[in-house]
Parts: sequence; structure tokens; C-alpha cells
Amino acid sequence: MQQIRTVISGTGSYIPNRIIKNSDFVKQVFFEKDQSLIDSPGEEIIRKFKDITGIGERRWAENNQNNSDLAAFAAEAAIKDAGIDRETIDQIIVAHNYGDVTKGSNQSDMVPSIAARVRHKLGIKNNQCVPYDVIFGCPGWIQGVIQADAFIRTGLAKRCLVIGTETLSRIVDVYDRDTMIFSDGAGAVILEANSEGTDSGIMATSNMSHTDEELDYLYFDKSNLPDSNSNTKYIKMLGRKVYEYSLNHVPDAMKIALDRSGEPIESVKKILIHQANEKMDAAIVQRFFRKYGLRPNIETVMPMSIAELGNSSVATVPTLYDMILKNQVPNHHIEKGDILLFASVGAGMNINSFVYKQ
Repeated sequence: MQQIRTVISGTGSYIPNRIIKNSDFVKQVFFEKDQSLIDSPGEEIIRKFKDITGIGERRWAENNQNNSDLAAFAAEAAIKDAGIDRETIDQIIVAHNYGDVTKGSNQSDMVPSIAARVRHKLGIKNNQCVPYDVIFGCPGWIQGVIQADAFIRTGLAKRCLVIGTETLSRIVDVYDRDTMIFSDGAGAVILEANSEGTDSGIMATSNMSHTDEELDYLYFDKSNLPDSNSNTKYIKMLGRKVYEYSLNHVPDAMKIALDRSGEPIESVKKILIHQANEKMDAAIVQRFFRKYGLRPNIETVMPMSIAELGNSSVATVPTLYDMILKNQVPNHHIEKGDILLFASVGAGMNINSFVYKQ
């Protein structure tokens, strides 16, 4: 009997129109985590930031848009791309971290769930369509895909909508340089059982988690601004710790997934990795290939969107995938039969990966 494989039958994304350039931060006053002033010219701060992260600009949602709105926009695009009846969706899985955060409030709103709000916005009436959220850090969308794959392969679901969406601009501390890393956006896919009689689909997955000293590498805390309200919290990150952790562990998770797939490293056409930091991502991919005694052509195998879109957490990977399929990433194309490796790392600390045959 042929093994059931889960295929991606449609993709969609929503990239906000509002562009925030690095130059917009030249006059911003920044403080260290100990609330000491960073006494450097603005031009020097943003130059060093660009050199380290590769980010030149990012997208932020309009003031009247919320996280669930972005998710619904991406979902509509994926449903249209798949050409399906939305009433046939069995599960709506939404990966995010902070729920809906109204502009100016800084308060997370997750009741009802973002997935329930998306189903409402999509106008789905089928009461067998179950919406739920995944809180898993930046790897949340991949985790949603892994969960949907398990349901589909066991016959408990036939069609799933998996969305990664975030409005990180609502929970950044403007006095923290890390503000320049984060962005907003949403990406979505329709997943269903392969009905083509081919071997396309998800071939293997892997997960990894470390919650000892790594637990607080990403966390919620007060502003860097001296004498600020300590009851108001913002996203915070131990950047060096995250960087070292990622280089040490993400290549292992990627190798586990690829080895489980049975595909040789030479067959991997593209690696779609969480758009966290351009240099970090390149170092991860290089270490991954070194495990097989190879040296990759980074520009060919690792498409990037971070320079223009920044880090939108759970949305980076599905957005990048949709953009490549829609010919919106220069010099990168995905063809039928290509072997793709997806991977992500983030708060938890959590890592995951899956191998996909297009």
C-alpha cells in the first residue's frame, strides 16, 4: 500500500504596505538592557545593525489592522490559490506569539483564539471545522504543518489551513535596538492528502527543544528606557545566546529530518529557513552541509527575504515559500519534484524541520 503523503495545494501571504527603513531610526535614542545610554551616532548604530543582520527595511501593519486581519488576508489568498471550497477545511491552525494587539495598547488578546477569529473572518459555517492556535515561538508555522501532517496521514483530517501570522511592531520597545529586527506579516498554506498518485509531499520531520538555561533567551520584560513603567512588557532577546544556540543545534535538527527522508544531501534544491538574521542563517546552512562533508553555494540554496521584510517570526517561512512560488524572489525558483528543506528556531527554545518534495 502506498504511503499517504501530505501536499501543499495552495499558498498565500500578506505583506503590509507600510515600509519602515533603517534610516527612520537614525534619530531614535537607544538604551542597553541595563538602561545605560547607547552614546553612538544614529548612522553608526544602523550601519552596524545592517552589517550584523542584513536587514535594510521591514514592514509594519497599518494602525487599523490587527494580527487576525493579516492572517485572514493570507488565508484568503491560499484558499484561492488552492481552488478549494472553504467549507471543506477540517482544521484551521494559526501560529503566532502575541495574539491580537491593538495599536497603542501593548496588551495581548488571545480570547477567543486567533484561529477562531480567522474562521469568523473567512465566513466558514461548517461546525466540523476546528480552529486552534499554536504557541511555539518562531517555529510555530512549521509546527502547525507537522501537526496537520499527522492528522492527515492518520485520516483524522482531510484538509487543513495552516497560518503563521504576527504583528511584532505592536510589542517592540522603541528604546531597544532590537526593535529594528522585528516586522509584521502573515503566510498561509492549504495542506491535504496527495491525490495525484505521485510521491510529492512531506517526506520527514524533526523536532528539538531545550528549556533549561535556554528558556529565557527570548522573553517579555520592561523597557530599556530608564524610569519606565515596569508593568508594561515588551519582547526582549539575548541575541548572542540565540545566535550560539542556533548554530549549535539547528543543523542537527535539519540533518535528522533529511536523514529520515532517505534523500541525499545533493538532492536538496532549496533550504527555506526562518528569516532571523542573514549571517546566522548562512552559518547554520554552512554547518549543516559540513555534516555531509560539503560546502554549499549559499546564494543558490538559501533564498532570503529578510533584507526587505525583516523578521516577522512565524510568518517568515510561509511568506518566503509563497513569494518564491509566485516568482517574487529574484534568482530563485521551485520546480515540480524539487526537494526542499524547511527549518526554524525560536523562543522555547524550540527547533523544527521538515523535508518536502514539490
